[in-house]
This record gives sequence, structure tokens and C-alpha cells, in this order.
Amino acid sequence: MPVAENVELEEGVRIFKPDLVNIYGCSIGAETTIGPFVEIQSGVKIGKRCKISSHSFICSGITIEDGVFIGHGVMFTNDRDPAAVNDKGELKGSDDWVLEEVLIKAGAAIGSGAVILPGVTIGEKAVIGAGSVVTRDVDANTTVIGNPARPLKQ
Repeated sequence: MPVAENVELEEGVRIFKPDLVNIYGCSIGAETTIGPFVEIQSGVKIGKRCKISSHSFICSGITIEDGVFIGHGVMFTNDRDPAAVNDKGELKGSDDWVLEEVLIKAGAAIGSGAVILPGVTIGEKAVIGAGSVVTRDVDANTTVIGNPARPLKQ
């Protein structure tokens, strides 16, 4: 297991290739698995029995409930107005932006290469198609695909 500051790992968490995973300031529920080349930032909460596939990025402000599948290369975002510098031309700091949280409810599945934009809630057992860009909330038991993601079926 990697040694990281302020990380809560419940019993049975499996991190494949721990030297290739970057986690800090987060909590990860029991029996969750994490693939290589994953970053999980501070403030993230991941539930029990989740699967986080390789090359995924889970930024601050993300909550993932129990039994969620995250495919390969899934990217979460938390900043609606990203920029390198503020209005004064200075490098942006923590006071220069607003963190927008994302909630992934129990049993949801997010396909490989999907991008989840700030402020979104993905409902229980919803399915996000591979490569989709989720720009708004997704209802429970709904499958969405495309860019922007639109309902395929309920």
C-alpha cells in the first residue's frame, strides 16, 4: 500500500501498482480496487466495493457512493471557469476559483474515456457511455451517450 498523508483506506482496498497511483487526503471504502496511473485528490470520498480503472483522474469535490464502476481514463472536473491566471495576470490560487462538487450515486457505471463536468449528479444505477461528456444531471436507471451526453434509454 502506498504511504500517503491523510488517506483513509478501509479494509480490503486493493491498489494495483501502488507506485503508479497518486492518492492524498481522500477516503476509500472497503473492498474497492484502484488500477494503475490513477490520481485521487484531497477531499474525495469513494464508497465500498467500487472499481476505479487505470488512467482515471478524480479531483477534489467528488463523491462516489458504493458499488460504482469507473472505466479507464475517466476524467472528473470541478472548475467551471478554468484558467491559469486571475484577472490581475497572476497565477491562480485557491481563492481564485469555486470548487463545484460532483456526486456519483450507488451502482452507477461510467464508461471509459467519459468526462464528467462540474456540479453534476449521476443517479443510482445510471450508465454513462464510453467517451460521453456529461454536462448535466443524469437520472437514476438512465443510460446516456454522446457529447453532450443524452438519454439513450431508461
